[in-house]
Amino acid sequence: MPAHPVSTYRLQIREAFDLDAAAGVVPYLRDLGVSWAYLSPLLEATPGSDHGYDVVDPTRIDPARGGAEGLDRFAAAAHEAGLGILIDTVPNHMGVSEPARNPWWWDLLLRGRTSHYAEAFDVDWDFGEARVRVPVLGGELDDVLANGELVVDAEPADRAPFGLLRYYDHAFPLAEESVADDERERLGDAEVVRAVHDRQHYALMFWRREAGELNYRRFFAVTTLAGVRVDVPRVFDESHVEILRWVREGLADGLRIDHPDGLADPGGYLERLAEATGGLYVLVEKILEHGETLPAWWHTEGTTGYDAMAEVDRVLIDPAGEAGLDALDAWLRADSGLAPRQSWGDLIHGTKRTIADTIQAAEVARLVRLLDEPITGAADALAELLACFPVYRSYLPAGREHLDHAIAEALRRRPDLAGAIDRIAPQLADPEREVARRFEQTTGPVMAKGVEDTAFYRDTRLGTLTEVGGDPSVFALDVPGFHAARATRQASWPHAMTAASTHDTKRGEDVRARLTVLAEMPERWAEVLADLRGAASSGHGPFDNLLWQAIVGAWPASRERLHAYAEKAAREAAEATGWWDPDEAFEARMHAVVDAAFDVSAASAALSSFVDEIAAHGWSNSLSAKLLQLTGPGVPDVYQGSELWEMSLVDPDNRREVDFVERARALAEIDEAFVRGETPGVDAGGRAKLLLTSRALRLRRDRAHLFTRYTPMTVIGDAAEHAIAYDRGGAVAVATRLPVGLAARGGWGDTVLLRHGGGTIDALTGRRFEAGRVPLRELLSFYPVALLVPETDH
Repeated sequence: MPAHPVSTYRLQIREAFDLDAAAGVVPYLRDLGVSWAYLSPLLEATPGSDHGYDVVDPTRIDPARGGAEGLDRFAAAAHEAGLGILIDTVPNHMGVSEPARNPWWWDLLLRGRTSHYAEAFDVDWDFGEARVRVPVLGGELDDVLANGELVVDAEPADRAPFGLLRYYDHAFPLAEESVADDERERLGDAEVVRAVHDRQHYALMFWRREAGELNYRRFFAVTTLAGVRVDVPRVFDESHVEILRWVREGLADGLRIDHPDGLADPGGYLERLAEATGGLYVLVEKILEHGETLPAWWHTEGTTGYDAMAEVDRVLIDPAGEAGLDALDAWLRADSGLAPRQSWGDLIHGTKRTIADTIQAAEVARLVRLLDEPITGAADALAELLACFPVYRSYLPAGREHLDHAIAEALRRRPDLAGAIDRIAPQLADPEREVARRFEQTTGPVMAKGVEDTAFYRDTRLGTLTEVGGDPSVFALDVPGFHAARATRQASWPHAMTAASTHDTKRGEDVRARLTVLAEMPERWAEVLADLRGAASSGHGPFDNLLWQAIVGAWPASRERLHAYAEKAAREAAEATGWWDPDEAFEARMHAVVDAAFDVSAASAALSSFVDEIAAHGWSNSLSAKLLQLTGPGVPDVYQGSELWEMSLVDPDNRREVDFVERARALAEIDEAFVRGETPGVDAGGRAKLLLTSRALRLRRDRAHLFTRYTPMTVIGDAAEHAIAYDRGGAVAVATRLPVGLAARGGWGDTVLLRHGGGTIDALTGRRFEAGRVPLRELLSFYPVALLVPETDH
């Protein structure tokens, strides 16, 4: 098997689509042209988990996902078909929502600091008085006890030799000798239950106090995902025993590492992993901010491709539309009685500061405890530094400039904190100090929750901009800038992944492509939005813009899907409602907006008419984006099902079941028709995208020598700004941008592609071109994209 893939295809493995089901689609993946299959996490996860990132047992494959035998069968099928296997792994955290399902966590609760796994979880035992805090109670402990909701069951049970402490459906193991003999007859007394509870190695607490009083590190704000210390050699070994078996037995050809920034030492982890695997192909799920580069010393081939996604999205956005969309946003804010739009920097400073003060307050408090001495205002100063940190994290001593930036910005915004910051800063800059290492682990959660999960739902000008890995302050990218980014990728990270849709994207790639059209017609969108809001409005203009864009982008979509999106988007934005204390009146108006799309004739008519108006332009953007991703430098990933139109919204919507039978049938029919010189039209069926995907993937697999460099091609003529063209070493890709403007000017006119003369074939249509000057009105007469390849290999 090659050391790295040419392309990948992401499959979400779960109970409803297990490893045997995945083995069943291997022939289709081979026919599609896929190089490696890319599997979501396989280790045993919380029952019912569709994503698999809540691993409960790292020593075995989830039986619900097919178990070890299922992976054996899948690997045999994949390798026989010539496909490699990339598997997603989760070193940063484990699922603890059902303690009895996680043997490590269960043992920790049973034995506390004496547990073999006490070192595996990142618990601040001293702060918790040697007890791990578990926030599952629906009220304060006194009230729970008074209501008789906490029950001591002193009878031995499975893996609970001393009995259980029960709270409704929750069960926790009792510690040895924690129930005195004279208490066994009075286990119904609240005082006895309290005494037994207080003798445990854990303390049950009111869930609303979790954000400020937890004493274990978690994944972002997910209390049921407890941080794991893989920086401890023994913990690394025990948590990777199954993963390394896959590598040793040839079941995995590469690994994808989830959220390495959560680890104490990501670079050290990757170095140890490289040693353990013999330098296996490894990718990291690392979010790079605009202008940031991946640490070059890491043992990895690159990221999972959000940075490439942002480049493709923005080169297709019309920069001239920014002013119009800004004006619309300003009008919506004024109409709703809201403050004017903030700069992106001010917006995310505020949302990040809110996260640091609320759901990351426990981590800030831990940082305070790690300082050399008490410092007045320390929590305020640390929260401000977290809010001002410009990237996900640093890796001291590398990245000191990011800390210096945060210090300078914090002093600018809060000069009153100068004294505290001056005393704290040297400690945060010293990589040998625990407070510095933990500060680095905390900047990422503050960034993720403050930006991706809050600010992205507040900056609503254009949905395409607010995608994972994107910076909404960068509205568009010109073609020379795009070429420069591509050339850098080819030179620096040629085997990194490139993505268009993932299980974490806020919108599917073709939803974003349709919304990109709005940048070409901001005034028209303002008119349509006014009509839609006239039929139904939440009362919050910017949120109306976000929600109606989602409806337009995903249309046609089911009522259920759109209601789910509306609720998640509004609560994540945390402006008019929220997760903890939803505003029922606002949410009723919000859901009425969704219903109006189906039930109010004026709204449904305006919606359908506008979607019809922009759909073809959206398809043009979709095909262009797909060509740019599939043929560009790096390893393109196709997210499951996205070879047809990918019209999903944020998770869990983007993890819906995929009809592989339909796709296999469509591909076979396309192949049969292609032999006859027939190709599918660009329409709602999406077969044009399947044609493009299969031809590009097959070329990259079968004629890899045509994709070895990156050279921008020259396009001349009146409409040259609407073309993107490059040579990958023999394969020449040509894509259309700004299709609304192109149509308004009457098409390509005299615009031509300049190339070396000689016979070349458009892989998408089979047409042959000979001349060195290829008129785009001919080349792109059927599709908005073309992929030119030599007739024969020399």
